Amino acid sequence: MTTLPSVNWSYPTAVRFGVGRIKELPRALKFAGISKPLLVTDPGLASLPMVADAIADLEAAGFKAAVFSDVKPNPVDSNISAGVAAYKAGGHDGVIAFGGGSGLDAGKLIAFMSGQTRPIWDFEDVGDWWKRADPDGIAPIVAVPTTAGTGSEVGRAGVVTNEETHTKKVIFHPKMLPAVVICDPALTAGMPRMITVGTGMDALAHCLEAYSAPMYHPMSEGIALEGIRLVFENLPKVAADPNDLEARGHMMSAAAMGAVGFQKGLGAIHSLSHPVGALYDTHHGMTNAVFMPYVLEFNRPAIAQKFDRLAGFLGISGGYQGVLDAILKLRAELDVPHTLAGLNVGAERRDLIADMAIVDPTAGGNPVPLTKEAALEIFDRAVSGTV
Repeated sequence: MTTLPSVNWSYPTAVRFGVGRIKELPRALKFAGISKPLLVTDPGLASLPMVADAIADLEAAGFKAAVFSDVKPNPVDSNISAGVAAYKAGGHDGVIAFGGGSGLDAGKLIAFMSGQTRPIWDFEDVGDWWKRADPDGIAPIVAVPTTAGTGSEVGRAGVVTNEETHTKKVIFHPKMLPAVVICDPALTAGMPRMITVGTGMDALAHCLEAYSAPMYHPMSEGIALEGIRLVFENLPKVAADPNDLEARGHMMSAAAMGAVGFQKGLGAIHSLSHPVGALYDTHHGMTNAVFMPYVLEFNRPAIAQKFDRLAGFLGISGGYQGVLDAILKLRAELDVPHTLAGLNVGAERRDLIADMAIVDPTAGGNPVPLTKEAALEIFDRAVSGTV
């Protein structure tokens, strides 16, 4: 039993939130103007009953749907190309982005690229490159998150790895925002504990970096603040009891809040995590979790006063240090590796990772300038475990 409400939100898009609302997928497709959807997900989810059940509900409602699942945990450009080919071959008119960050990002990018003639890299989130896209060539999207982490379901961008350069790129366009989102906490109940923890720590990283970013955006900052509280209170609960749907629902909210909040900016947690994920194919959220305390401590001179306020909001004594200690304790309780060795990442590519980190689009949002020397310092601390 849960007291979690079933509600509709209109921010930042149409969101249908509540247990059991996956049954409204046919109605969501009609709202988005989709009659022949391509459901994009990852191979693991594609074999689970939740996907089969969704397809059965669609067929019962008269929709002719197909599934595309050739998607890596960190999607690469060939995944997107193959998805676009499947979309065109099937005569589809919209996409259901179904899954965690990989399925959501891949689905959104397939919808985006389905009607473009330029290569995907021409639309990187740099300046106004998004204006190069043909907006009429972007297919409508319905998003169904099955994890509580990336918040990609309420985002206007997708992350994809360039297989040639081994770099992660952010592709952006306002029309990549899904027309409808179905947030059903019951879909997250079957996640393995490691994925639950990794995705939850990803949501925390989004909220912490959005809160820390120096850009003036009090609306996003307020959203990030509440997202941090929800993660602290509910991530331990879902890690201990995967069937706690109320806590699962609060984590889904925190994930979406993180994605909305980081319109304000991200920072060095992500700019270091992205190259590590691209080079070592590590889980993005867990990689963020490892880097988190080392980046926060590096940023301490710029964020200490703000984290004093955060401590008060969370009911934690000790100001900045109290929050840092609480994060370290949370990581330990959730079995997050304390160092990069726990992700099978060594120091052999430290210079390359630092070079990639300082040009990552998220680096500019760090409250302390991320030079190569700074990136190396943080990376070395994450190797040695010295906070």
